[in-house]
Amino acid sequence: MIRAFLTFVAMMAMTGVAAAQQLPGDLFNTPVDGSVASWIIRTFGLLTVLSVAPGILIMVTSFPRFVIAFAILRSGMGLATTPSNMILVSLALFMTFYVMAPTFDKAWQDGVAPLMDNQIDETEAARRIAEPFRAFMTANTRDKDIELFISLAEERGQTVVTDNVVDLRVVVPAFMISEIRRGFEIGFLVVLPFLVIDLIVATITMAMGMMMLPPTSISLPFKILFFVLIDGWNLLVGSLVRSFA
Repeated sequence: MIRAFLTFVAMMAMTGVAAAQQLPGDLFNTPVDGSVASWIIRTFGLLTVLSVAPGILIMVTSFPRFVIAFAILRSGMGLATTPSNMILVSLALFMTFYVMAPTFDKAWQDGVAPLMDNQIDETEAARRIAEPFRAFMTANTRDKDIELFISLAEERGQTVVTDNVVDLRVVVPAFMISEIRRGFEIGFLVVLPFLVIDLIVATITMAMGMMMLPPTSISLPFKILFFVLIDGWNLLVGSLVRSFA
């Protein structure tokens, strides 16, 4: 997981300093040749990229699908704060590292490691690091979503497809809306059994004349028991991981 984290940080850093001629380790060394302006710009670019790294992690990985499904599961069970946000986000994050491990490894071997050995420059390293993420996003994005952003770009006179390779500015938003859609699809299937339990309990309480008793206070233990008996976490996590190409 440490290698995956370092790969992602390196990818973010290379994006900000791809035009530089020095290695990232030299960015914080004060120049002696008078090029203070260039040094300030490169340092500012690196710090900016690192500050938005969590947001970029959400955009180009499997994290959105996991966290949406978990949030809908908690809402469907009627639990406002259990499991806590920290637990759900941590679980989604470690599942993301698990799913993205092959992508991180390939980005490390093809881009980060050669760069650290001074075999390639920053521009080539940025391209090699981004390529595994592009392949992952393309494999898990609906063609309809990619075609949408391609058509929107063409309407504005922009060229986003070169040699059958789609630009990242098209792949990333298409991947995000595709992930959000699939997260809601999985969430609907997860919450449907709990909705049935709520309806059954509400019907029984109404038939017994217990108008003032909230049905959710009775259905909650049954929903928790049902989820535990079917080994719900195992089923949900397994299904989420298998849903990625």
